[in-house]
Amino acid sequence: MIKAEIKKWGNSLGVILPIDELRQLGLSKGDQVELEVIPKKRIDGFGMCKGAKTFFKRDDIHKEFW
Repeated sequence: MIKAEIKKWGNSLGVILPIDELRQLGLSKGDQVELEVIPKKRIDGFGMCKGAKTFFKRDDIHKEFW
């Protein structure tokens, strides 16, 4: 399976396949292929630490660094 990212290409969107994968499959420019598209859930970093303990500045240790 080849994983690729959809990218902007001019006014369109396209998928660029890694050359190593294409060579391994014996494919080149002009060859036709069929693709099965499986959307992956986008991971958003916001909220990943939901439920984590809040960080507090402790004044009782390492006062020389503050």
